[in-house]
Amino acid sequence: MSTVITRIAPQETFHKSLGELASYIGVQSEKSDIVFTGVTINSRLVSEGDLFIALPGAKSHGADFANSAIAQGAVAILTDQRGRELIEQHIPVIVVSNPRRWVGPIASWFYRSPFSALEAVGITGTNGKTTTASLVDQIWRLDGRSTGFIGTVGITIDGEESNASFTTPEGTDLQAVVATMRERHVRNLVMEVSSHALDMRRVLGSHFSVVGFTNLTQDHLDYHGDMESYFQAKARLFVPEYAESAIVNIDDPHGLRLYEEAVIPTKSFSRSNSKADWYYQDFFEAPGGVGYDVAIRGSGGILIEGRLPLLGLHNLDNALLAIALAVESGVDPVAISYYMRTLSAPLGRLEPVNVGQKFLALVDYAHTPDAVNRALATARSLTNGRVIAVLGCGGDRDKSKRPLMGDALRQGADVAVFTSDNPRTEDPNTILDEMVGSHRGESEIVEADRRQAIAMAVLSAAPGDCVIVLGKGHERGQEIDGVKYPFDDRIELARAIEELA
Repeated sequence: MSTVITRIAPQETFHKSLGELASYIGVQSEKSDIVFTGVTINSRLVSEGDLFIALPGAKSHGADFANSAIAQGAVAILTDQRGRELIEQHIPVIVVSNPRRWVGPIASWFYRSPFSALEAVGITGTNGKTTTASLVDQIWRLDGRSTGFIGTVGITIDGEESNASFTTPEGTDLQAVVATMRERHVRNLVMEVSSHALDMRRVLGSHFSVVGFTNLTQDHLDYHGDMESYFQAKARLFVPEYAESAIVNIDDPHGLRLYEEAVIPTKSFSRSNSKADWYYQDFFEAPGGVGYDVAIRGSGGILIEGRLPLLGLHNLDNALLAIALAVESGVDPVAISYYMRTLSAPLGRLEPVNVGQKFLALVDYAHTPDAVNRALATARSLTNGRVIAVLGCGGDRDKSKRPLMGDALRQGADVAVFTSDNPRTEDPNTILDEMVGSHRGESEIVEADRRQAIAMAVLSAAPGDCVIVLGKGHERGQEIDGVKYPFDDRIELARAIEELA
């Protein structure tokens, strides 16, 4: 299974000259009358007439692929001095000292500032971004709005879905997608904003009416190095360059810090702190364990009452942020009271798998220690039997969280099944050794083959138990040695139940 790379772009024809580009970024240009009709940083996506932006990378330079870009129709290249030296063919080249810094602004300029035509909401944090963004999108659509969604589970433009390579697309792709939304008369956009995207300046040239912060727990330290750097990357979204206002979770210590250090108008939300701008006046589990009956207090004395059909206390936080963001965007609080009862979690987030078995089966995207703790606590609350949990850790990612995730699995499950996630270029057994550590309990199963591990979990289940498969959620592939093979936890779990339960 190979990843299909597609390029979403508006049907309208855009064009700029190299002279106009040079004037915009303040440099000189040769052949300033040459016109380009597209812009991309991906040599595989170059189309006839494009400006190709060649960026320096950790392992190679974008200019190494200049010949391919030119063969596909690139009419000019923007790069740094090192990139200029690597380009052999004669083609107009514009040199800047930091091409990465210019990707978003150039794309926004080229597509005539598409973010200015919509009301955009950005959501960042370690856990809960996808669920919160999905809930905002659902509320808007229930309110009759045409919407756009950009996030981990893909890109949706007024109901039309596409796959996404990143949680937050590269700057050229992002601006093209939003220009396409503008062209299709989308007026409300909600998107996840990752720490990688903020650190790599992918969202430069973008602007949000309001941004939200869910929480910050350990993840991505392979990239950021430490929690302070991770926090600072997230905090970059909460400045006037990107956002007009913000809503942050003050139950989280990093959210409280954002609130106290705010340089843009910022409101707070909390699960139970009545001093927050948004909080739960009351919530209790609904009959049958189908969610929560809630009473929400919001800015200006707003009261929203109704049923949230979502599993897990952590989803109370996600829903509260989503509702606050929806109200900020002009949705009537009274209408939200009615909309709440039809809300649902996105794919792969505590998603039930039911093929007639006598135990509960769930799939969840939890892939951080905190998310694993929350998912297993929810599983525990839903059953009087045992919790049987399957979990792996991704390869080529933050190694320091592996033993922490292993501990979270042990502490939250009665039967802990350690397996592979996406090992990528690493040896799955090495990853498992780091997860399991030196002490292996009697109720633990270690099986590198994820399909077999899921089957072993199902075989262990008795009526009334809960089997939960963690880590991959909505994903439909497993990456091993650089190859992505078809693999969907939901399908594998259903198949195992049908064959073995």
